[in-house]
Amino acid sequence: MADHRFTSAFAVDRSAAMSSGSTAAAAAALTATLGLAAASWVVAVWQMSGMDTGVATGLGSFGFFVAVWVSMMAAMMLPGAAPAVVRRVHGGGGVPAVSLFVGSYLAVWTLVGLVVYAVYRPHGSAAAGAVVIGAGVYELTPVKQYFRRRCQQSVRSGFGFGLCCVGSSIGLMLMLVAVGVMSVTWMAVTAGVVLAQKLLPARAAVDVPLALAIVGLGVMIVIAPSSVPGLIPPM
Repeated sequence: MADHRFTSAFAVDRSAAMSSGSTAAAAAALTATLGLAAASWVVAVWQMSGMDTGVATGLGSFGFFVAVWVSMMAAMMLPGAAPAVVRRVHGGGGVPAVSLFVGSYLAVWTLVGLVVYAVYRPHGSAAAGAVVIGAGVYELTPVKQYFRRRCQQSVRSGFGFGLCCVGSSIGLMLMLVAVGVMSVTWMAVTAGVVLAQKLLPARAAVDVPLALAIVGLGVMIVIAPSSVPGLIPPM
């Protein structure tokens, strides 16, 4: 009887220790993720200084753009990925698994950047407006809603999680690229919307007005581009 009580007490203590260790690991991973995001904001703002010329912005050399884009994605996307990182810690695997998760997640967004570099050209306000209108319409599609839900669920692979989040946020990212790919202001606005959509459940009362506002912004860019600050470089 005494042995049974000892075994039970040992099992409880071991379970409590494991739970405490998992909580500590999750807290450390969360701190590291948000710390990396904060550092990336500093680096991205420094790299982008003086580069923003609205729709006429050039991307610079390939190496420069990749460095800027990776910093931007880490700054913008890691805060919203923090819950997934914590879930990954609780799922087991330790530091290497979490590092692989974060690294592969950012690798997906880096691939998006390579596509952007390949197709992007400085453009006019009409093209920017069309992209923004398309981004607003995309916010209302079932595809967007599907990937937004998947981005809030448990996904063990950082690559798979990244694909879901690209599907959820691609419209917003294309809007950023169209109106000012090197604009810190648009980057901050876009990051705020992306973060809210990753952390909060979908609500038509919020999502529909947001989508309509994006469409309205696109229309304004087409018909009155000078009314949008920073869109057209000064003559």
